[in-house]
Amino acid sequence: MSTPHPDELQPEQTEGFKVGEKKTLEEYQQLDQNDESLRKWKESLGIGSGKSLSDPNDPRKCIILSLGLEVEGRSDIVIDLTKPGSLEGLNKHPFTIKEGATFRMKARFKVQHQILSGMKYVQVVSRVGLKNKMQEMIGSYSPNTTDKPEYEKKFETETAPSGMIGRGHYEAVSKFVDDDSQTHLQFKWSFDIKKDW
Repeated sequence: MSTPHPDELQPEQTEGFKVGEKKTLEEYQQLDQNDESLRKWKESLGIGSGKSLSDPNDPRKCIILSLGLEVEGRSDIVIDLTKPGSLEGLNKHPFTIKEGATFRMKARFKVQHQILSGMKYVQVVSRVGLKNKMQEMIGSYSPNTTDKPEYEKKFETETAPSGMIGRGHYEAVSKFVDDDSQTHLQFKWSFDIKKDW
């Protein structure tokens, strides 16, 4: 697969959306302590509950722990990204999806040090020169705590291509990127659409 042009992996911008002013966790905790709706919003982000799990020796803001593929009636395929060499294996060892199967991807991740704002998953899949881009909003998250040690996002359900034209080898480049255009993970991977598992 030819590597996608960097512009192809840029998340789409929402017209009229403006990234808000950056604040520290302490600033968010002190915001309008008497405002009930703001208090509920902060609780929904997990601000102020539990002890922080941020590793002071790890500067990353977001750590993708695993990627998974859920298919009804089958065991999940899970790639543990905490294991050395797991990303390299994604591209070298394609996994198989049965043509016409309904599936969805999922990601487990943790956030540390500061609020992660507007994370998105962007993917470009190519086959025989044709490219298809998709984007999935993951959302905004506060750093993980003992009350919430990790997050899991299940993506929208998809249906694998089918028929003679749909079967074959596909290659993809994916990335997790936030509203600050910071890439948290980018990787190449591949899969095969076949008549059967």
